[in-house]
Amino acid sequence: MTQDAGHVTVEVPGTGTLPAYFAPAAFLDADGRAPGVVVVHEIFGLTDDIRAIADQFASRGYHSIAPDLLAYGSKTRCLVSLARSLQKEQGRPFAELAAARSWLSARDDSNGRTGIAGFCLGGAFAILMANRGFDASSVNYGRLPKRLDAAAAGACPIVASYGGRDGTLKGAAARLETALETAGVEHDVKEYPEAGHSFLNHSEAPGWMKPLARPMNAGFVDTAAADAWERIDRMFSAALRG
Repeated sequence: MTQDAGHVTVEVPGTGTLPAYFAPAAFLDADGRAPGVVVVHEIFGLTDDIRAIADQFASRGYHSIAPDLLAYGSKTRCLVSLARSLQKEQGRPFAELAAARSWLSARDDSNGRTGIAGFCLGGAFAILMANRGFDASSVNYGRLPKRLDAAAAGACPIVASYGGRDGTLKGAAARLETALETAGVEHDVKEYPEAGHSFLNHSEAPGWMKPLARPMNAGFVDTAAADAWERIDRMFSAALRG
């Protein structure tokens, strides 16, 4: 199945349709198939930066889809809804992420294995979706759920990255690692002392948000980003191509 990168529409059972960006794997495995990755965006939505991250996964041999979880109304309304869903650990975005996974798996050139990679807001979803049908999860500076032990129980392999200079997520990496060790989940959790929040992203917070974001020390950090990408690829390759 040959397809160029671009925007697609995903059917979500009981909800309607979901717009998304799709980037096909740059190469297929020996059997003519490739694994998939669902990329979950930050609070800013489906930006050029998130599309570039999907393209990065594609360049490493993964069919990648980035759904727009803010597409069904005003950004404020959608963000409030996403926050409520995260708190309840159920709702529309969970169905949308599952539908995106099914869309990838249904491709003729899919090997049937799919990972999830989330950033900031998306990182929180990547934790909660790790025991809901995905085969690997990449959690990048995602806020931990209140019921962390429940989220870790039965989770797929998780590779997680946090910034040591991120004042809003102090201790998150250590807490997540402890929970995963207790649950017996394969994991690779690392905190980068030179990085803050969003060190894998090139997007910038809008002006009104910058005072609120100061404790995050957000910004791209090339050394941390390069190492994190290699760790993600190593975990995903083992879990999705094994």
